Amino acid sequence: MAAPLLEKLSESLGSPEPAVRLLLSILIGYPFALVYRRFLFYQPATVIHWFHTLSGLALAAFNFGPQLYHSAVCIIVQFLMLRLMGRTVTTVLSSFTFQMLYLMAGYYYTATEEYDIKWTMPHCVLTLKLIGLSFDYYDGGKEASQLSSEQKSGALPSVPSLLEVLGFSYFYGGFLVGPQFTLRSYQKLVAGELTDCPGKPPNSVIPAMKRFGLGFLCLVIYAIFSPSYPDSYYLTDEYEAQPFWYRCVFILLWGKVILYKYVSCWVIAEGVCILCGLGYNGVVDGKHQWDACANMKVWLFETTPLFGGTISSFNINTNAWAARHVFKRLKFLGNKTLSHVTTLLFLTIWHGLHSGYILCFSMEFLIIIVERKAQALVQDSPLLTNLANSPLYPLIYVVQQFLHWLLMGYPLVPFCLFTYDKWLKVYYSVYFCGHVFFITAYLIMPYLRKVLVPRKERRIEKQD
Repeated sequence: MAAPLLEKLSESLGSPEPAVRLLLSILIGYPFALVYRRFLFYQPATVIHWFHTLSGLALAAFNFGPQLYHSAVCIIVQFLMLRLMGRTVTTVLSSFTFQMLYLMAGYYYTATEEYDIKWTMPHCVLTLKLIGLSFDYYDGGKEASQLSSEQKSGALPSVPSLLEVLGFSYFYGGFLVGPQFTLRSYQKLVAGELTDCPGKPPNSVIPAMKRFGLGFLCLVIYAIFSPSYPDSYYLTDEYEAQPFWYRCVFILLWGKVILYKYVSCWVIAEGVCILCGLGYNGVVDGKHQWDACANMKVWLFETTPLFGGTISSFNINTNAWAARHVFKRLKFLGNKTLSHVTTLLFLTIWHGLHSGYILCFSMEFLIIIVERKAQALVQDSPLLTNLANSPLYPLIYVVQQFLHWLLMGYPLVPFCLFTYDKWLKVYYSVYFCGHVFFITAYLIMPYLRKVLVPRKERRIEKQD
C-alpha cells in the first residue's frame, strides 16, 4: 500500500522516490521528538536507547531495506573494538582504518555516474560518528591537563554499553543527514540535562519551528528553481551553443540553487535536534542558545562575499569534526599547510571515490590561499583600505558577490558531475576561466603588493 502512495507522491512532486523517502524520513523526526518529549523524557535511559535504536532502524529499513545491515555491522564492530582493545592508539587507528575502508568499499561497489540516494549516504555520517567515538573514548583515559577544551567536552569516562552506542548511532535526528554530535552530548540528552528548564522538557518548540520554517523555505526555493538548472544541461549541445557570458551565469545560478538541496535538509534536521533538546547550547548573554547542532549559518551563507565565509557557514558540524579529529590531531607535523592538505584529502575520500571530489577540494585549497592573500593585501594597502571603506563599497560588494558565486559554482561542477569526462567538458566550454582566474591571481599577488603596499609595511611583513 505504501509503495503506490510513494510512487504517486514522487510523480506529483517531480522527484525520485528515494529523495521523497529521505525527505519524509527527516520530517518524521518531528513526531518522534514530540513522542520523546511527551512520553519518554522521564523514562529510564534503557527505554530511551531502545526508542532511538528502533526508530532509527525503522528509518533505515524504510529507505534502504535489508541494506541496513551495513550500519549494524559497523556499529557492532566498533563496540567490540572499544570493549576488547581498550583506550589505546591501536583502537583509534583500527577504528579509523576499518570504518573508512568499509565506507570506501561501499562507494566502490555502489558507485554510478549519478547522485544516488543509497545506504552509503547515511553511512558516511555514521563513519564519522564511530571514528569520533573511538577518539573520545581514548581521550577519556588521559589526564585533564593533556586535553583541550573540545576534547574534555567529548571525552568518555567509561566504556559505553552496546545499547548506548546503538541509540547514539541510530538517533533519528542525526542518522540520515547529520548533524555530528558526541556520545557525551547524547548521554546528556538521555539524562535530561539538555534543557533550559532543569528536570523538565526544554522550551524548544518555537526555536525548532523557526528552523523548520527556514528549512522548508529553502526546500521550496530548491523545488521551484532546480528544474530550470539541472545538472544534465551542462552536457547538452544547447549549453555549448550559448554565449560565454550565459554559460558563466548559468554556473553561478546553478551553484546557488544546487546548494539549497543540502541547506534545506540540514536546517530541517537541526529543528528535530532542537525540539528534543540535543540542540541546547547553554546560556550566552542571558539568552538560551539552541545552536549546538547547527550545520548551517544561513544568514552568513546568504550575505558573505567571501569564500571563507561560505565555507565556514556550510556543513559546519562536518568541518568542525574534521578540524577536531584530523587537523588538530596532526599538530605533531609542525606544519599547518600540510595538516590542511591532509584534512582536505581525508574529506575528499570521505565524500567518495570520483575524480570530481579531488578536483573540488583542491580548488577549495587554492581559493582559500588566494583569498587570504587578497585580504592581507587590502588590509596592508592604504589605497585599497580607503576604497573598501568608501561610498563605492555597495557597488564593490555587488561585483564581489557576482565573482564570489560564479567562482563558488565553478568547483561545484566536478563535485556534482563526478566523472572527469563530464566536468572536463564543462570546463572546456568556459575555457577553464576559474583556474585561469585563481592561478593568475596567485601569481600576480606579490607584484601587486610591491605596487600597492608601502615599503615600510612590506619590510614588517617580511620580518614577521
